[in-house]
Amino acid sequence: MQPIIITGGPGAGKTTLLKALSHKGYLTFPEVSRTLIQQQANLDNGVLPWTNLPAFAELCLVMMNEQRQLAQKGAMPAFVDRAIPDICAYLTVGGETVSQHYLDAAVGYASRVYFCAPHEAIYQQDDERPHSFIEAQAIHEQLIMTYKALNYEVMQVPWGSVEERACWVLARL
Repeated sequence: MQPIIITGGPGAGKTTLLKALSHKGYLTFPEVSRTLIQQQANLDNGVLPWTNLPAFAELCLVMMNEQRQLAQKGAMPAFVDRAIPDICAYLTVGGETVSQHYLDAAVGYASRVYFCAPHEAIYQQDDERPHSFIEAQAIHEQLIMTYKALNYEVMQVPWGSVEERACWVLARL
């Protein structure tokens, strides 16, 4: 079974939506980039996206491949918080070249991708999310363009309560 992607710009409620899906009994996987930023920030020579985006992208690729493989082993739908196509979008936003190995690795997910747009009412910057709200919106737009270019079907999750959003996604599986 191919993992289902929940994605969108920073500050869109993706993680909260994934937690709601988990509470409904679905297998979910956390956002790799946030975990990596937390881990790498604690290292003397840690690799961070704002200091070495290409190296950080490679770290994400390894972990996202592992997540995808684990998710594919399940007997029921599994959801991932961001996926390999996100790497392609973030490299583009950062002005880096998206090499073919990222494009090749960006397949193997469910064809329908659920997008959560950044919402100013909940947006908060933190150590792992240094972007302004305007930057978050630009990232969101690049994510949509990237997923469409990779032939994924983009589904915009409407804003609402967490329960409403979870039910909306599940009704469209």
